[in-house]
Amino acid sequence: MRALLALLLPLVGLACGPLPALAQQHHTYVLVHGAWGGGWDWRAVDSMLTARGHRVERVTLTGQGERVHLASPDIGLSTHVTDVVNTIFWENLHDVVLVGHSYGGMVVTGVVDRIPERIRRVVYLDAFLPDSGETTLGLADPSGNGFLQRTARDGMSVPSWVTDTLAVPRDVPQSLRTFTDTLRLVNPAGRRVPGTYILTVEPTVDPDPFQRFADRAAARGWPVHRLQSDHNAQRSARVPLVALLEQVP
Repeated sequence: MRALLALLLPLVGLACGPLPALAQQHHTYVLVHGAWGGGWDWRAVDSMLTARGHRVERVTLTGQGERVHLASPDIGLSTHVTDVVNTIFWENLHDVVLVGHSYGGMVVTGVVDRIPERIRRVVYLDAFLPDSGETTLGLADPSGNGFLQRTARDGMSVPSWVTDTLAVPRDVPQSLRTFTDTLRLVNPAGRRVPGTYILTVEPTVDPDPFQRFADRAAARGWPVHRLQSDHNAQRSARVPLVALLEQVP
């Protein structure tokens, strides 16, 4: 039987045409949302990447999204870093493309510092790209009396659009401490993990508050992509965003 199959297989190839090319390289993505959000914000992008053969994990940070019942002013930046680190460990993920949006840039930077050996590349989507010793508050509100400070209420940050009258899923309050905690980077190996920056561009937004972080990425020799979109490209520019994520080497 094996000899017969060996004779027939070349004929099958001639009758059906050449075999299809190998599928494109598949990645393992871990997606980290921005402030006040949740893993739900990445659902559509997750579906698109999964349909194309990639593996995707959407992390919801403690106190956010469906984990809002755990919300507390005691939650800090390190809690959110640990959320992502533990997802990677418990799901036994390796060679990860780690994506952080907005505030999520603070989180993924901390993750890379803790477990650089698990990360293939870190992608910042219109996100903070901090250096050691910096805080979200210091980067977003250098004057100390800006937007984040004005949202403070009983140890939580509650922007005007965050209200429990909206349908679920929705943005929810976030611990103010996550914005005031200082990020400490101690692992030199973390600096060797390659990165990519995706800067969203709106003609009506000038100056762009995230341009300086794209400049930081460029100074490190990382590729910087400009994406025509509002700040939440995972909602408003999903198709070109997925295309950029798939370009990660």
